[in-house]
Amino acid sequence: MTTSRYPIVFVAVLVIALVLPVLVVPSSGSYKTVADFISYGNVRGVLTTGQTVATLLGKHYFHSFLLLMGSSASSPAMAQKSVHEFSVKDTAGNDVDLSSYKGKVLLIVNVASQCGLTSSNYKELTEVYSKYKDQGLEILAFPCNQFGGQEPGTNEEIKEFACTRFKAEFPIFDKVNVNGENADPLYKFLKASKGGGILGESIKWNFSKFLVDKEGNVVDRYAPTTSPSKIEKDIKKLL
Repeated sequence: MTTSRYPIVFVAVLVIALVLPVLVVPSSGSYKTVADFISYGNVRGVLTTGQTVATLLGKHYFHSFLLLMGSSASSPAMAQKSVHEFSVKDTAGNDVDLSSYKGKVLLIVNVASQCGLTSSNYKELTEVYSKYKDQGLEILAFPCNQFGGQEPGTNEEIKEFACTRFKAEFPIFDKVNVNGENADPLYKFLKASKGGGILGESIKWNFSKFLVDKEGNVVDRYAPTTSPSKIEKDIKKLL
């Protein structure tokens, strides 16, 4: 293969990685929409494709691949060093200083009411919270409507949905943006602290999760498809 053919192969592999998932969406399963499947159902496939591109095309074109897949340049340094330095708003619009959670282990999640992952995540989040809240765990839920428009309700409607249908007792906050220029400052900090790997630091879909220790340090980040129950062992280490 000559160097002049590298761009052609690169484009071909990229097209396959993006188009193939659309053609193989299962007729049944946990995916509520095609957008769900594309956004989180084929992350492993995209990662494998990225590795293949790295092998075939070398570092130069692999870097271009990362940029096209949403990887961003290094984020500017933020003045804040801890989650506890941020303030957010509750569903009533009142300011909540996150320093009030000092000494607590936090699991921060962007939630949605109409996603294919909604039922399983809310159910397990409620179970995990009930199991560990007395040991120092807090789950902070932030509704977000940026992924397929799957959180269209008002703050009151969202809170009623979670508390009535899933008996959620953990705090639910004001609806926020998690990506883009208007992303909530807390989420900018979370993403800068723990990037998203090959796909860039942006939040990929509903129910992405960040684990924060008692000092407010971001310890780990989990994909939307990582169930809350699978994070239990990491939570227990920090309690």
